[in-house]
Formats: sequence, structure tokens, C-alpha cells
Amino acid sequence: MSPALPSPPVFSPLRRGFTVVEVAMAVAVLALALTTAITAMQQAFLAVDTARNLEIAGNILQSEMEKERLMTWAEVGDAAYQPVIAPSFARNPAVAGRFTLSRALAQRSGQMLQITLTVRWRSYDGRTLSRSYTTYYTQAGLYDYLYNNP
Repeated sequence: MSPALPSPPVFSPLRRGFTVVEVAMAVAVLALALTTAITAMQQAFLAVDTARNLEIAGNILQSEMEKERLMTWAEVGDAAYQPVIAPSFARNPAVAGRFTLSRALAQRSGQMLQITLTVRWRSYDGRTLSRSYTTYYTQAGLYDYLYNNP
């Protein structure tokens, strides 16, 4: 007796592949998920870039503020003085040429100046951003009362 040959597979209506509509729906869901993920990543990169640049701008402003603290009254009151970004920042290729530093001076009284330092830069998506620090500088100095009034 010879062994029985297996019967060929029977294709029934219950065992079918995916329809075109089902495949199209799966592709649409996948495309939506990928688009959402890419958009979220772009927003995350923008947030990281902005945070990094805000930190750099804050450091530039703090550095210039410290320079101006050491100036005399005549030097601080000179409206022609234009601050420059410190060489330690300018050597960094991520900073050089991207950031600009400006200074605005306002007379508050005969013995007080308001100094506003502003750093401007462009983010990678082309927006212009800025950060400013404002301080007051008095002719007699902050601690004049302690030293000259016993």
C-alpha cells in the first residue's frame, strides 16, 4: 500500500488577504503617526535651540554687565561706548556672527543712569529673538552711604 498523498489546500471564502481599503487605512494611520512624530521632533529641536541660545545670551549679558560695573562714572556715562562680545564668546563658531550686543543709556537723575543691554540673534527657523538686562548705575556708587556716613 502506498502512502496517501496530502490533499491540495482548499481556499475558502473565510481565508482571504487584506482588501485595498484595509491597506489604504493602515497606510493613512502610519502616515499620520509619522507626520506627528516629525512635527514633534521639529518643535523639540526648536525648544532646545532656543534654550541653548538664551543661555549663551544670558552669559554674554552677564559678562558685559560685569565689565560695566568696573567702569568709572565718566566711562559708563559715555554715550559713544559700544559694547562688544567678549573674545571668549566670539571664538566659539556657534556664537561668532550670530549674536549682536547693543547698549541703551538713559539719564534717570543727575546722579543715576539706567543701562539696558540687549543681545539679538536669529534662531535656526529664522525668527529674531532677543534678551535684555537692565541695571542702574549711580555716580556715588552703591555703598557710598556705608562708607561716607558714619
